[in-house]
Amino acid sequence: MRSVFPVALLLLAAACKGDAPEAAPMVSPILSTADAKDPWTFAEPEKARVTHVDLDLALDFEAKSIGGIATLDIQAAPGQGDVVLDSQGLQISKVTDADGAELPFTVGAEVENKGAPVTVTMGDKRRIAITYKAPQAAALQWLAPEQTAGGKHPYVLSQGQPTLNRTWIPTQDSPGIRQTWDARVTAPKPLTVVMSGLIEEDPEDVGDDRRAFRFHMDKPVAPYLIAIAAGDLVFRDLGPRTGVWTEPAMIDAAVEELADTERMVGVAEKLYGPYRWGRYDMIVLPPSFPYGGMENPTLTFLTPTFIAGDKSLVGLVAHELAHSWSGNLVTNANWQDSWLNEGITSYFENRIIEELYGPRRAQQEAALSFAGMEDDIAQAGATASVTALHLSVADGVPDGGLSGIIYDKGATFMRTVESIVGREAFDAWLREWFDSHAFQPATSAMLLADLREHLVKGDAALEARLMLDDWVYKPGLPANVLRPAPEAFAEVDRAVAGYADSRALDAELWKGWSTAERLRFLARLPRQIGTAELARLDGALDLSRSGNNEILFAWLDLALANRYEPAVPVANQFLGRVGRRKFVLPLYETLAKQGAWGQAIATRFYAAHRDSYHSVTQGSVDKIVPLPGRTAA
Repeated sequence: MRSVFPVALLLLAAACKGDAPEAAPMVSPILSTADAKDPWTFAEPEKARVTHVDLDLALDFEAKSIGGIATLDIQAAPGQGDVVLDSQGLQISKVTDADGAELPFTVGAEVENKGAPVTVTMGDKRRIAITYKAPQAAALQWLAPEQTAGGKHPYVLSQGQPTLNRTWIPTQDSPGIRQTWDARVTAPKPLTVVMSGLIEEDPEDVGDDRRAFRFHMDKPVAPYLIAIAAGDLVFRDLGPRTGVWTEPAMIDAAVEELADTERMVGVAEKLYGPYRWGRYDMIVLPPSFPYGGMENPTLTFLTPTFIAGDKSLVGLVAHELAHSWSGNLVTNANWQDSWLNEGITSYFENRIIEELYGPRRAQQEAALSFAGMEDDIAQAGATASVTALHLSVADGVPDGGLSGIIYDKGATFMRTVESIVGREAFDAWLREWFDSHAFQPATSAMLLADLREHLVKGDAALEARLMLDDWVYKPGLPANVLRPAPEAFAEVDRAVAGYADSRALDAELWKGWSTAERLRFLARLPRQIGTAELARLDGALDLSRSGNNEILFAWLDLALANRYEPAVPVANQFLGRVGRRKFVLPLYETLAKQGAWGQAIATRFYAAHRDSYHSVTQGSVDKIVPLPGRTAA
């Protein structure tokens, strides 16, 4: 099904040049099948590819810039004299070989949402050093002290997935071109730098009131997984190999919410094999972080919005941990197959939740996921190409697709296969998949071939029951879909039906429900509700003062969709303190759909809060709320 880059030949060719690294890095194969090609990179990895990145960088908080030298180890076919890199907004001053001799390079034309190719004429050299600056990199968010929990020191954080790391690292920025890396980063005192690699030693004083921090990643990772954060940070152990970084003001709440992390790692290993990254640490970031979490190896990035005080939202942590196998260990070769990362991870997440918190909670969370999938399919249309797992080139743009498909349909596919072949056989197959493809890219075609080889084994009847190609390549839901157990939300659904009939509320029942049950109730309420009834709901259930961000978001979305004026100041406060795109974008979309009333509110809110959002969030909301004097992205 696939052919790989001739690694041994390339290593030999590089070793003969005299400037190769003393110890060749661990190298992941390059897939050369048509379905593995990534149209969102300028690189030509079948000719020359980056295998290792060595960064020596300085953080400049005043200029909001990062810069220094990136030294790249290159593997190239015999006689190949050029290497093509990805860049976006980088200011490259020179490129040299390992001996300091300058090498010619050209920067090609800028392509929207892709950046520009950098072609280096390296001749027979296989190590190049790029001196550059990255001003205003889209991957980096620079926060003023007042935007942090402590309010005393600035902060910077990165978000590289899917293709933003090319805005601060000159490399081949494609998930199928895995690279090892090292970094030395300096920052002003007293700030602490953390990265998605193991810390090598204590920080070193380097003069000018600055310190240097060193990091190492000896496993080949997709380039989007190189991450950095720096600020007023403290660390607390959670177990022998787990811990959390965050600002001092947030550390106690973070530790309490993350108390089960060490157990999570053990459960994940029991399910699908050893954790291979050394440590599993996390950093709880300022609320402007655009995602719930980001699975950066050795250092998961987390939004503080998951802190609810009762561990009801730690499914997020289970999800990011599961990425240590699905996504980080085995990575989609391109963005058309994002479901290979997110769908399998969502299934794995639910299995961790089942082991730690019981089948009932796992069933409920799976049922919410299923409902989200059905909503996305209904909105897109059951025959829309974007509802297939493997996306077309047009649909599979970086950060494209629908979450209800990439995450939820992918997880539902895994559950359906498990239900047909049995959990024991399914778990053995999935563990084998992780083991045999560790530190490698993969495609949908590869996964289906593996399923057929190790589970179907030529059984025509089983092949027909599984409907594998229908799941992956066709839109909508196949006929064999495993639906959630109806008893998962039986009590909640009865309460919703009773409310629809009589508008009677049982506040005591609500108090006893889990977060998943409360979200189910809010999601199943009538979508058109009058002002008086909304006020009664809010008063009885204390929705506007909920400390659970998922519940507060669900309430605000319902209230704003019904033009409920008392929710407007609550929404303003929420949108001003939270930058997570999952919450921010839908609320602006809801307001934009409310005609002049909502559009005026959306414009006012966005003008006030846009600068506090990461570029990822800004890029999405700009299309919904065009501000005066600003062109939509």
